[in-house]
Amino acid sequence: MSLARRAAPEDAAEVLRLRQVMIDSLDRPGFTGQTGWQAESLPLLRERLAGGDGDGGDFAAFVVESPDRPGALAALAAGTVDYRVGTPLDPRGRVGYVFSVATDPDARRRGYARACMDELLGWFRERGAGHVLLTTSPDARPLYESLGFTRDPDPSMRLVL
Repeated sequence: MSLARRAAPEDAAEVLRLRQVMIDSLDRPGFTGQTGWQAESLPLLRERLAGGDGDGGDFAAFVVESPDRPGALAALAAGTVDYRVGTPLDPRGRVGYVFSVATDPDARRRGYARACMDELLGWFRERGAGHVLLTTSPDARPLYESLGFTRDPDPSMRLVL
């Protein structure tokens, strides 16, 4: 039995708290220490955690409950499945994307992030994802490498709308 479970609507505030833990760990100017965004995100996240994403299957979050703080979460892994036009290596075009993995600093090195990732990867497989993408910090790279992730040679660019 896994330590991780699928996040439920009542976990939404804690999921957002852990997402901020991840954001703070990246030390990005303008993002670190910001929490005002969470109130606006909370209703939609609750809806998505309840399966209100249309087909009930393109978003999932897996969490581990804190053994030290009742009602709190210790770790999180969240992701989506997206459709992209198929390629020779992935004709179905189903791509998993991990966008948030976080563990409370006082709960690290207990296997919680791995348990969440194992569940999330299983969820991607169930949905037919041909591959999974993520962006990592140097500290998290060994975890993802141990799960089989490799460096992607494709460059990434961003446009903020």
